[in-house]
Amino acid sequence: MRRLTAILLAVALAVSMIIPAVAAAQVSTRIKDVAKVQGVRDNQLVGYGLVVGLAGTGDSDKVTYTNQSLVNMLKSFGVMISASNLKPKNVAAVMVTANLPPFAKPGDAIDITVSSMGDAKNLQGGTLLQTPLRAANGQIYAVGQGAVSTGGYVAGGSGASQRKNFPTVGSVPNGAFVEKEVPMPITDQEKITLSLSQPDFTTASRISEAIDQRFGQITDARDPGTIDIVIPRYYRQNLVGFIAAIEELAIMPDNAAKVVINERTGTVVVGSNVTIDQVAVAQGGLTVKIGQTIDVSQPPPFSEGSTVITANPTVNAKEQQAGLVELPESASVGDVVTALNAVGATPRDIIAILQAIKAAGALHADLQIM
Repeated sequence: MRRLTAILLAVALAVSMIIPAVAAAQVSTRIKDVAKVQGVRDNQLVGYGLVVGLAGTGDSDKVTYTNQSLVNMLKSFGVMISASNLKPKNVAAVMVTANLPPFAKPGDAIDITVSSMGDAKNLQGGTLLQTPLRAANGQIYAVGQGAVSTGGYVAGGSGASQRKNFPTVGSVPNGAFVEKEVPMPITDQEKITLSLSQPDFTTASRISEAIDQRFGQITDARDPGTIDIVIPRYYRQNLVGFIAAIEELAIMPDNAAKVVINERTGTVVVGSNVTIDQVAVAQGGLTVKIGQTIDVSQPPPFSEGSTVITANPTVNAKEQQAGLVELPESASVGDVVTALNAVGATPRDIIAILQAIKAAGALHADLQIM
């Protein structure tokens, strides 16, 4: 038993736990929260632009593409200048990104994120010049411009500096206007398709049954993540109302038993449906301290002897009394947590204990290590 305890603690010393496992009761939820209509999604946009008006914190002369971009911009305004004559300390080249929400119409405003590409130190106080935002197909769907808000700062002087957050990344709330609408494939159709966020056979079957009970036999659960729904004739002129009625239906989602462990941060999350077989867990600690004391032997005065320094090593071993507890068969998460607390297991020990229980074949759950 001591050997098992030593192995458990040896693994546990490598990690620390921040959030203990919390049991959550399974409750019903809306279909809207576990599935979405296929084809209704955001679209990513990206663009290249310039931020001007910086207080000497922009790109240096070494960033050649900033100079070239500035020359091209001035040329479009009829100003002809050589890149070698520019010192753009107040200008920074940036990448602009945004998410175009579904059903966004021309003229709608969306948020954009501005990120420095060169060696600019700070984008605070800058203004993004008009930047076209393109989708993956190369077409322009929005145009962004406006004052950049960084949410951070850099301050310093006399060899000392202080920095908060990342001042080389900022945002422009409502800084882009939609120029082109993205067509959604759910209109003018006789059926729609639901996509589950977490594919699961049981959840898909329950969603299908709930919709059929409400509207009749109109569904076909194609696979664990896809459900085809035929739109009733009396709803084909009111597709929004039909989808809203489906989204509000309550179902009981089901998920596979899973224990997620993040060894880098020491976080453990245990699902509510995790159970274990009968098993005994011992928890204790063995501390070994090795040191040394220095003894000095000094010869009598006027003798021909010499001073001798001797190092005497010391070894002290102390083992804490191990606690032993028996977990009953099919214990719930609450039972596991209570039992581990009873043996005095610290949060960091729970990771190693759960891994050992899984290795023993007593933990009925998927142990996922991130």
